[in-house]
Amino acid sequence: MKRYRLIMWAILGVLTAASAAGAGDFDGSKPLLVSVNRVIECTPDGACEEISIESVGLPRFLRIDFAKKTISRATGDDKRPATAIERQEVVDGKLILQGAEDGYAKMRDGLGWTLAISEATGQVVLTASGEQVAFVVFGASIPF
Repeated sequence: MKRYRLIMWAILGVLTAASAAGAGDFDGSKPLLVSVNRVIECTPDGACEEISIESVGLPRFLRIDFAKKTISRATGDDKRPATAIERQEVVDGKLILQGAEDGYAKMRDGLGWTLAISEATGQVVLTASGEQVAFVVFGASIPF
C-alpha cells in the first residue's frame, strides 16, 4: 500500500545479512547496520503475500543508533526524519524495540511496530500494523 511508504522505510528497515559476531553485539550497546530480506503484507481477509521491498518504500539498509534511540537510512542521504525508538527491552534473549509512526498528514496511515533482534545471531523480525493492514519483515543485523 503506497500510503505506508514514508513510515515503512524507517520501521521495517531494521534488518541485514548476519555475520559471525561476538557476544554483546546485539544487546543494544553497539549501533547496528540492518538490511531487509523479505516483506510480507497481510489484510483482514486472511490473505498474506510476499511483496517487494521497494513497493513499501523500504531501503535495503538501515542504521539503528541506540545512543540516539533512532532508526534511519544507512546511506544518510535521505531527507526524511529518523524513526524514534520509544521502548527498548530484553526478553528471552531478544532485544525488543517498539515505536509508532503517524505517517502522512491528513491520512489515517499511522503504524505501530515491534522489532525483535536475536542477541545470539542478529536475526531480525519486525511486525508493523495499521488500519486494515499488517507487515512482517525478516532480515538480520551486524554491528556498525
